[in-house]
Amino acid sequence: MAFAHLVYPGAVHSRLLHSLGAYHLMGCALSELKQKGVHISAEEERAAKIAILLHDVGHGPFSHALEHMLIEGAHHEDLSIAIMNELNKEFKGALDLAIEIFSGRYHRKFLNQLISGQLDVDRMDYLSRDSFFTGVSEGVIGYDRILKMIAVYNGELVVEEKGIYSIEKFLVSRRLMFWQVYLHKTVLGAEMLLVKILERAKELIHRGTEVLGATTAINYFLQEKRDVSSLREHLPMFCQLDDTDITASFKNWCFHSDKILSDLSKFLTNRELFKVKLQANPMKEEEIEKLREAICREKGISKEESRYYIFYGEVANTTYDAAEERINILFKDGSIKDISEVDHALIQQTLSDPMKKFYICYPNPIPGNR
Repeated sequence: MAFAHLVYPGAVHSRLLHSLGAYHLMGCALSELKQKGVHISAEEERAAKIAILLHDVGHGPFSHALEHMLIEGAHHEDLSIAIMNELNKEFKGALDLAIEIFSGRYHRKFLNQLISGQLDVDRMDYLSRDSFFTGVSEGVIGYDRILKMIAVYNGELVVEEKGIYSIEKFLVSRRLMFWQVYLHKTVLGAEMLLVKILERAKELIHRGTEVLGATTAINYFLQEKRDVSSLREHLPMFCQLDDTDITASFKNWCFHSDKILSDLSKFLTNRELFKVKLQANPMKEEEIEKLREAICREKGISKEESRYYIFYGEVANTTYDAAEERINILFKDGSIKDISEVDHALIQQTLSDPMKKFYICYPNPIPGNR
């Protein structure tokens, strides 16, 4: 949940809980399919459960916020696969089938779709779990109803016709959770502030200034550039990292001699968060320049250094992308349609287009307007 607890104090649950929940739902999904006559061997069932249990094992501290920051070019799924491969060696090939399913190479596609698809048990668990712990009721979904409606047709996952409205509710809930929780402007601002803290620490180290993290593991990734080309050798240290390494480090840096690193670390430690604006269009360049000049005057920093105090970008979320993967509806007459092609389906009118917002972050209150 990264920094979601700054907005929703109950959102302090861990990814371990989510992985166990997804494991439970995978068991429920496989049982439902077997009851409907889908043959699933004991080996396939075991492998699918292993794959979902480990599907997020490659996530680093603070979830998606620091993806690519610690190991350049490494997506969390790359790390998950690498860790699974190491475990597979330790367990003498016991994860062979689980890795095939997770990677999408296994011929029975529906098993991979249950792990990584637009209607997977991963999403079913995190939407239910996150909406519960945040108290955001818009994220509540009827996962039990959805699981009752799934079936397999020509080797792929489908949903029975009577489950259409449950699927639409699922998709709408996911969209609302993204904008209300995962991409909430305060959460986004705190995550970007953390990114800037680590960027500054790395810049100082590159210049020869001593910046020490709180643990051996975080120092390993700060002191030298680590990238995906040497992924395997980084795994032992990566697996030692959690949020604590990062939190303890920026708490220490509150007292660093570098004013910028110290400033940014104090902002995050003391919850003096930047003002964040989310809007439909990019902020005008002249307005950004005016803010930048005010920040430079107040902080006594150069225009180049102001990038640590004012930064901007864009975020987007697509609720349903038929090009990525389809949610197929199985009708009583045996025909199959993508949910976006179903007559009067809500997804057809409102949710298939990406929603993009532009953000800008800067110190609060606005410099010069105290």
